[in-house]
Amino acid sequence: MLLNKKGLPERQGLYDPQHEHDACGIGFVVNIKGVRSHDIVKSGLKILSSLAHRGGAGSEDNTGDGAGILLQLPHEFFCRVCTEAGIALPGAGEYGVGMVFLPRQDAMRAYVEKKIEAIVQEEGQQTLGWRTPPVNPDSLGQATRDSMPCIRQLFIGAKSGEQLDREQFERTLYIIRKRCEKLIEGLPENSSDYFYFASLSSRTIVYKGMLTAEQVDAFYVDLTCLDFESALALVHSRYSTNTFPSWERAHPYRYLIHNGEINTLRGNVNWMNARQAAIKTDLFGQDLERIFPIIHPQGSDSAMFDNCLEFMTLSGRSLAHAAMMMVPEPWNKHEQMPNELRAFYEYNSMLMEPWDGPAAMAMTDGVRVAALLDRNGLRPSRYYLTDDDTIILASEAGVLDIPPQKIIRKDRLRPGRMLLIDTEAGRIIADDELKAQVSAEQPYRAWLDKYTSKLSDISGLSACSSARAHDMTLEQQEKLFGYSYEDMREVLLPMAADGIEALGSMGQDTPLAVLSSQNQLLYNYFKQLFAQVTNPPIDAIREEIVTSTEIHIGRGGNLISPQAEDCRQLKLEQPILDNEELSAISKLNDDHFKSAVLPTLFRVHGGGRSLEKALDDMFTAADQAVADGASILILSDRNANLSHAPIPALLALAGLHHHLIRSKTRTNVSLIVESGEPREVHHMALLLGYGASAINPWLAYDVIDDLINQELLTGKTKDEAHKLYKKALVKGIVKVISKMGISTIQSYQGAQIFEALGISSRVIDRYFTMTPSRIEGITLEDIA
Repeated sequence: MLLNKKGLPERQGLYDPQHEHDACGIGFVVNIKGVRSHDIVKSGLKILSSLAHRGGAGSEDNTGDGAGILLQLPHEFFCRVCTEAGIALPGAGEYGVGMVFLPRQDAMRAYVEKKIEAIVQEEGQQTLGWRTPPVNPDSLGQATRDSMPCIRQLFIGAKSGEQLDREQFERTLYIIRKRCEKLIEGLPENSSDYFYFASLSSRTIVYKGMLTAEQVDAFYVDLTCLDFESALALVHSRYSTNTFPSWERAHPYRYLIHNGEINTLRGNVNWMNARQAAIKTDLFGQDLERIFPIIHPQGSDSAMFDNCLEFMTLSGRSLAHAAMMMVPEPWNKHEQMPNELRAFYEYNSMLMEPWDGPAAMAMTDGVRVAALLDRNGLRPSRYYLTDDDTIILASEAGVLDIPPQKIIRKDRLRPGRMLLIDTEAGRIIADDELKAQVSAEQPYRAWLDKYTSKLSDISGLSACSSARAHDMTLEQQEKLFGYSYEDMREVLLPMAADGIEALGSMGQDTPLAVLSSQNQLLYNYFKQLFAQVTNPPIDAIREEIVTSTEIHIGRGGNLISPQAEDCRQLKLEQPILDNEELSAISKLNDDHFKSAVLPTLFRVHGGGRSLEKALDDMFTAADQAVADGASILILSDRNANLSHAPIPALLALAGLHHHLIRSKTRTNVSLIVESGEPREVHHMALLLGYGASAINPWLAYDVIDDLINQELLTGKTKDEAHKLYKKALVKGIVKVISKMGISTIQSYQGAQIFEALGISSRVIDRYFTMTPSRIEGITLEDIA
């Protein structure tokens, strides 16, 4: 089987490595006072072995899915073993240690090591030496041995002659690692199985691999040494659900241990890539590009979360602050939440969308340890506090044998709540206290009151109108946008009459769109991905408090150095706009909100070339609008006629969304779709999933008005019918995202949780980038 450099199979047949997911066991043990001992290391390994049943194994019982342990750097231990290896270490905290997975071939390994040493020197630090930690592979299965890298430890000394800034030194080590990660891109294709930093820090070190939970200390001999001491130990036993294990994808990562899935991953990664252009900070020196991309594109969902968490923490935020931004508790409908904390969450929601999905996670910067659950609490964790200042947390109770008389507290993590242990302060900081501290760091409420607007605040909203084009009849427009009798009578009519989707039979027996003999809307070539394996859906009715339909439109801010005016955005209660609301937004034209309308039309007789040219012209017009200061782009097909057909709204939107990401201007604008094509929940979900902030289905409203005029819809005014239709769409969208285990429309926006069936890879790669498509199909010519 052909494996890539990450130890995973290459994409082949129906297999795609981007579908890898985990379901695992996590745990930690921490001495609250920061007292280091080998007992903490032993207790961590005992917790790990107790979680063995949560880890997976291959066809060989001794080939594991992955296990590992994260510890503080043991200075006394390293002083001893490095002296034996001829390496002279400075004082504690004045050097960093890298745990590096390297090529097994001697020549290639030496080449890579020299490249790393050159980067260390370029960054003004000194390579103190390399050590090969002793390992015992006797207990490993054949598959683990065959994929095992050469494991080396790199010792880097801080620049001498200056007062050591330990935070800045940690950032320098981060820059070194990020630069080294790019080395793999330049290596010959068949030269190496591995090049990966499991950790590089002056505070922590990670021992992990494609091991079972019981094999970690047997394999890594260092962990059995009595002078290997730490005040904290985070452990992880991996169960890779229907996926391939690898040495790299074992946990812990550099900060994180994680049990669960990040369902919104594609959107989170796309938005982080888009935000890079707006990031400005002096903390990483003048050349910020050295650390981009922030998210490593080949990582798992946990690894990508860790990439983001690490960057935000090293950029000046506390561990708790970064975690609160990435995994916010449900705040929109929490009536008892303190006003300052609600303001914190609302403000930061304009800088970052939630990384949403069922998750229990713990993280550390080497001094503080935080643990939290997702906003729904779908991955429970329990913890004990003992009378010797030790706290033990794990995915389940009973991972350590503790005499009952030593336990002074038993508790569990709550949904959206955080547990923080500060070993420097020597205490546990409760959720209420730490969130009060974080939310008081800035006057978030004052900023919001001054700069954030609601749609209802736009003056003259009720007087706005948006008339449709007059050169085509309603019947012609219905035919142009592919409306059928069933669309009007079986879909729109019940939604406008009752405010709910029409009920249908279970299952679907219609042919796949690519195999159909009838013309199909582009939406029908996409299938929503739903919760599966260990990923529970959300009951959006009974768990309404955790769901949110709120969306913000406007220009994004600097993720690293937020300012008061970064919350100068327009808040929408939900993403479906009526004609009056869209008209009001389209008239915005001041220093803060400026809209531009982009026609999404192409010449009928030009075929695929005409369609491609129209898309390119629209991208160029969007670039110019952004350069001219537009913060809202409205993609409109209202002026479609006999000579100019509408570009499929999904194609226009997704193509522009990814074009702006590649142009590094995506966070400068919000995209609104004004189209006669979308009319049902699946259409709206797709448009939101590919980046729309709001949607105006203008022809659907006209059809509803016509149903009232024909007296097919009675007892409702047009305004009432429009509101019920909007309500049905929003309820349907919430139902769709909840089946995927997602709580907020904001985190679903741009998440692309769809797969395409029957669209050519050329169309997918350019206009629907990162969308899974296992079979080929229609081209732009076919779409035109």
